[in-house]
Amino acid sequence: MRALIVSVDLGSPDYQAHADEFVMLAEGAGAEIVGTVVARRARPDAAHFIGKGKLEEAQLMAEHGEAEIILFDQALSPAQQRNLERALNLRVVDRVALILDIFALRAKSHEGKLQVELAQLQHLSTRLTRLWTHLERQRGGIGMRGPGESQLEMDRRMIGAKVRLLRERLDRAQRQRATQRRARARGNTLSVSLVGYTNAGKSTLFNALTRADAYAADQLFATLDTTTRKLWIEGTGQVVLSDTVGFIRDLPPTLIAAFRATLEETVHADLLLHVVDASSHQREEQIAEVRKVLEDIGAGAIPTILVYNKIDEAGYVPRVERDEHGTIARVFVSALRRAGLDGLRGAIVEAGQTTRHNAFNIENFQPE
Repeated sequence: MRALIVSVDLGSPDYQAHADEFVMLAEGAGAEIVGTVVARRARPDAAHFIGKGKLEEAQLMAEHGEAEIILFDQALSPAQQRNLERALNLRVVDRVALILDIFALRAKSHEGKLQVELAQLQHLSTRLTRLWTHLERQRGGIGMRGPGESQLEMDRRMIGAKVRLLRERLDRAQRQRATQRRARARGNTLSVSLVGYTNAGKSTLFNALTRADAYAADQLFATLDTTTRKLWIEGTGQVVLSDTVGFIRDLPPTLIAAFRATLEETVHADLLLHVVDASSHQREEQIAEVRKVLEDIGAGAIPTILVYNKIDEAGYVPRVERDEHGTIARVFVSALRRAGLDGLRGAIVEAGQTTRHNAFNIENFQPE
């Protein structure tokens, strides 16, 4: 689909990284980008987010490029989206809706599809006025005596009922996951989750460690569903490794909530491997964003090892670095080249021994 991007610079120091990321999101959704309008503003316009001049520029560029859709790299209010669509006479999709669209495209498991549908309905419920303002309040008649009900109210009730149904189904899936986790705990199996910014190479690393064939690609949100595999690592025994959805800056709150069941594999892990794209100029900002989301979902205190991936592109050599206490803090690997994986396995063994030792001390602690 031919798309025009409207990119808004609100003075953020990482604007360019944000804009480049949005282009990757658009391309990942299958858009053919016909042009980009860049607007610089101190604050968003209440009615259209952008000013009148940029609105006219977008209209002309969309006509010239025969755009079929406008992709807006910021989150829009329902009123702003409605006003933009009226002015441009084209469908407008903001950052939140675009991410939701990609999630819908990539979700494969039953649970993943439920989570996406729930997030989409929650997002849609705030924008129903855009869909139904052209309908008048229904009149009375056979089967419709009394005050009647507007189409908007009916739609809200239907969406509310569907949201409740989806939450019930997700709760059942969540209980099933909890049962599986308890079984692993009884078997004294080390649980390790891969986390990190989207496109950091988590799935490639997952495949390298487990010899699995989980989907991996050079695109944002290539993996949405949590994939779990067992592997044997000499020195620690059986390990359950989970590959989770990648994080991204300004991830919509509805998505964090909707994917909480999937992210619970992270919350209940014994060890996190925080995979970092060593070749990215934005890696420090990406590390900070991932840590922020981990705190938000209650996983901030779980032991974590930073795994700097793609060292073949960054010019680093495989190595293991320790902090001032002698604890392994960073491991440098190339999942694609299978370089540095022995060092990572050794780090998992060492961290696993520490985790089990601490767990034993807590279980056997007797207060005075």
